[in-house]
Amino acid sequence: MGTSPKCAASFIQPNPSVQIQINGEPREFSHASLRLSELVEQLALAPQRIAVEVNRQIVRRAEWEEKQVRDGDHVEIVHFVGGGENQ
Repeated sequence: MGTSPKCAASFIQPNPSVQIQINGEPREFSHASLRLSELVEQLALAPQRIAVEVNRQIVRRAEWEEKQVRDGDHVEIVHFVGGGENQ
């Protein structure tokens, strides 16, 4: 009475991904671990012109390199727009 053989497929890990909400829209990224600075880069945003909030907490630009975006996080990105009328 031996044990049943283990299926090799049971040891294969699925490709880890992170599912987050960005400005209310669901997005999926193919990294199990994603820093906020990487997210901004992947979205091709100019870091000098945005403010970022993760789960209702503003994250200072100096902290983007350390801040991990995790599965299920809610990210809000606000773009600064210059301009106006000169008088």
